[in-house]
Amino acid sequence: MPVTITIPTALRQFAGGKSQFEVEAGTAGEALNQLSAEFVELKRHLYDDRNKLRSFVNVYVHDEDIRHQSGVDTPVKDGDTLMIVPSIAGGTTAEAEVAADQPSLSNEEIARYSRHLIMPEVGLEGQKRLKAASVLMIGTGGLGAPLGMYLAAAGVGRLGIVDFDVVESSNLQRQIVHGTKDIGRPKIESARDRLSDINPHIEIETHEARLTSDNALRLFEHYDIVVDGTDNFPTRYLVNDACVLSGKPNVYGSIFRFEGQASIFWAERGACYRCLYPEPPPAGLVPSCAEGGVLGVLPGIVGAIQANETIKIILGAEGLLVNRLLLFDAWAMKFREVKLRKDPQCPICGDRPTITELIDYEAFCGLSPNQQPEPPKLEEITATELKRRLDSGDDIQIIDVREPHEYEIARLPGTKLIPLSQVVNRISEIDPARETVLHCKGGVRSAKAIEALKAVSFPGRLINLKGGITAWSDEVDSSVPKY
Repeated sequence: MPVTITIPTALRQFAGGKSQFEVEAGTAGEALNQLSAEFVELKRHLYDDRNKLRSFVNVYVHDEDIRHQSGVDTPVKDGDTLMIVPSIAGGTTAEAEVAADQPSLSNEEIARYSRHLIMPEVGLEGQKRLKAASVLMIGTGGLGAPLGMYLAAAGVGRLGIVDFDVVESSNLQRQIVHGTKDIGRPKIESARDRLSDINPHIEIETHEARLTSDNALRLFEHYDIVVDGTDNFPTRYLVNDACVLSGKPNVYGSIFRFEGQASIFWAERGACYRCLYPEPPPAGLVPSCAEGGVLGVLPGIVGAIQANETIKIILGAEGLLVNRLLLFDAWAMKFREVKLRKDPQCPICGDRPTITELIDYEAFCGLSPNQQPEPPKLEEITATELKRRLDSGDDIQIIDVREPHEYEIARLPGTKLIPLSQVVNRISEIDPARETVLHCKGGVRSAKAIEALKAVSFPGRLINLKGGITAWSDEVDSSVPKY
């Protein structure tokens, strides 16, 4: 197997338009010499007059710059890939035939999209394809914010937005389509105004509603591409199934803390979301971003990748993220990729599908009370009632089951911190003779802590603070920060 040399977009015009070549070589220098011997113009871009690699051209073998290895003498072997990575600042021009039914561009639009038009991969025809295209975005939150802004800026002619939420201050750390002045407004209105300001030449359609099994197929019917910017499993499976049944590509993205995923699930061409994840995790097992947090820039990166893949679909580009799952770790700054395969047994896109219409996705994800036995009843207390009883001198011990870094942000007076993951092992620190109130941020983790303590037969009375420390801030003491 020969050595593969990958050619970056900026240099392909000097290499016959090809993206890679295969050569027989023992070192990086030998491989580059074979390439430059075939393409004289390319050699001028790689080497200076002294036949030295130019300073703005980096060459990588095994993901390492050869300058930090043995330079052009860096050994290569069969099957290795040698990447050329130059600095880039511009593009090239090309003419393209335009289909007769494509919309025209005004002089103002031509000026606006000029950096697209001078790229041969887009050109005039590609920009007209963008103008003729329609994309439905599910959500205008962390992923939907950068996604919508870039699609609007790129000139996608018709953008549909589905959302029913309102802007909160905690959104602004990452949902860059909204601003401080928008707090309390419906997200769909804030997003519409911002996208219209970015590009008044596009049409924006708003659907202020929750996506459901009743409206999904009707909404999807009127758009070319659906982009999933949701944050919960029922809607993810709903988007996937509706895309399969309607024959639409599903541009997928997900985020948590500092990790992200992106792919294109397109049943006509390969795997769907159910091929990757046949079943959702048990309800409550995977924490939401509200519980686990998310690095503010991460949705910008993943949302931009989704926008990139959406634009590529419209342009008919190669190299789509179909049958590929891109994994991104922002903390380590590493990308990885894994292959996906269509599952012939998939219940929605397989050889013998058993799902032929949209189902109850709340029930499928274990969130419907009619789908499984009622969870054990937990005794609860409101923040207002807890404050009244504490003021009355009642003997109540309060256990905070959040993480230490959350405890530093905000805390209730006189509480003991025992994180949820440690609550069973530290059971001896909880006095069973005293009435015990457990709390977290919103009441979910403290309920899990109570269930865990009951499972090991803790004999004392356990009460969950309804709404957690957030409710305490809302009902009792507004000086306690909300996060």
